[in-house]
Amino acid sequence: MAKEGESTAGAYWRDLFSLEVYKRSQGRLARQITFAVLAITIALGAWALKNTLTTKDRSEWLVLAIAGTVLVVGVWVSYRVVNIPRFADFLIAVEAEMNKVSWPTRTELFRASTVVIVVMFGLAAALFAYDVLWQKLVTALGVLRQ
Repeated sequence: MAKEGESTAGAYWRDLFSLEVYKRSQGRLARQITFAVLAITIALGAWALKNTLTTKDRSEWLVLAIAGTVLVVGVWVSYRVVNIPRFADFLIAVEAEMNKVSWPTRTELFRASTVVIVVMFGLAAALFAYDVLWQKLVTALGVLRQ
């Protein structure tokens, strides 16, 4: 059991520091979008870290070096994570399933959105009417005072 855990951890670290791209031509769009979202999140985190660490008594170059290191390491890990075989296979399967979806046309989308918005306003109006009706009834019975 311990050897199995060690081999899994070893494979993870080997994949993390590998330079090859797993199944290069499959799931390309899903992997690119996932990498972009991870990289943007890391960049925003590095920027927030820089703003948090910046004080009068700290050297500006030290703060930039720390934030830059976090950014570079984070982007590298993001790039490698989307190429770890299990995760890459998941993203490939996601992209394959997304290609099977029948997306609505622009007019179908507009009509469906219009129906939803009209129904929501109708329900809001009905609930408002019920609220006013119950308020009048409860006030007439003397439970509530004006």
